Amino acid sequence: MDATSNRQGSVTVLASLLLLLAGSTVSVAAPFLPKNDDAILEHLPSPTGVDRELRVQQRALGQNPHNLALATRVATILIARGRREADPRYYGYAQAALLPWWEEPSPPPAVGILRAILRQHRHDFQGALTDLAGVLAFEPRNAQARLIRAVILGVQGRPEAALRECLVLSQLVNTLAAATCIGNAAGLTGQAKPGYRLLREALEHSTNASSEVSLWALTVLAEIAARQGWRQAAERHFQQALAYQIRDVYLLGAYADFLLDEGRPTEVVRLLKEDTRPAGLLLRLTLAERQLGAAALAEHTAALGARMAANRHRGDTSHRREEARYYLHVLDRPKPALALARANWTVQREPADARLVLEAALAAGDGKAAVPVVHWLERTGLQDVHLIALAKRLQEEGG
Repeated sequence: MDATSNRQGSVTVLASLLLLLAGSTVSVAAPFLPKNDDAILEHLPSPTGVDRELRVQQRALGQNPHNLALATRVATILIARGRREADPRYYGYAQAALLPWWEEPSPPPAVGILRAILRQHRHDFQGALTDLAGVLAFEPRNAQARLIRAVILGVQGRPEAALRECLVLSQLVNTLAAATCIGNAAGLTGQAKPGYRLLREALEHSTNASSEVSLWALTVLAEIAARQGWRQAAERHFQQALAYQIRDVYLLGAYADFLLDEGRPTEVVRLLKEDTRPAGLLLRLTLAERQLGAAALAEHTAALGARMAANRHRGDTSHRREEARYYLHVLDRPKPALALARANWTVQREPADARLVLEAALAAGDGKAAVPVVHWLERTGLQDVHLIALAKRLQEEGG
């Protein structure tokens, strides 16, 4: 069986899986099959020469700020730079590039997608979804809008809705990216095992996926395996993803969390000691140093505190997850950690957010605070060995 037939068979099985979850069908248009996975991703310049290209295009945009194609190109480069460097300033620069259209209720679709990405970064998920709905009203076959919407729905703790969106995406683009979308969404429900199996098969049979898409697929596989307690499989997938040697802050954070759970703090220090610009990575390094009693612990604890204070001063609430972890696991202050974790839960509801509420509630002796999370776990059917253990402890302690 060739790779295309294999992926089409996977979509058929996943369609049945979706019907099991949602109890309804999804109406989609006839599929459009691009030649490779690049069709649904931003086409970004390589890191070599990106600064030179960016400067040239920014100068040109300054002379012609209403040039839509140029503005969206500059904003795309800046967003990619912000992701790579984990530097929020570039997102601000990207918004400035889109300023002529920023306040429009129905901007051009290209601007709508970029505005949705920027709003997603600020955790304005509802604003991002509104933008994507506007894009899809004009371009219902816009695969990138479908993919971003699926990701946001997953972050909001709505995996069934994300899975429906991914299935629509799979009818638009028959690629590894679509399979990864589906596998990720299925992995957040009670269908983690079939989602994992189908994504693994799609990756094995993929012959034209970009390195970035393959890295994403491997990261999703590693996270599903870690939640299932498949330690060797998770380690293997993380190592396969790292082998691409693409700096990916999310991958580094996810692997560091896995190593911390495995009681391997020395490896976390080795992984992150030269990569402390992103606050999330500095937090994980500090957690590892705390386990080790490392000499740099006091310095990094103070640096983290300063960053958290700066975020609060700016009114930036998009780092509540990290701040809650900082209060809980670095400062040993469970009550403010629980307050932050619960505030974060109102906005984003990924497994890490659920775990944080449960851990903080246990540490603060306030089991009732975790009830909404326990109900969410029951409703979604999320399979996670850590969350199951925490929920059991809460029940045993009368929470």
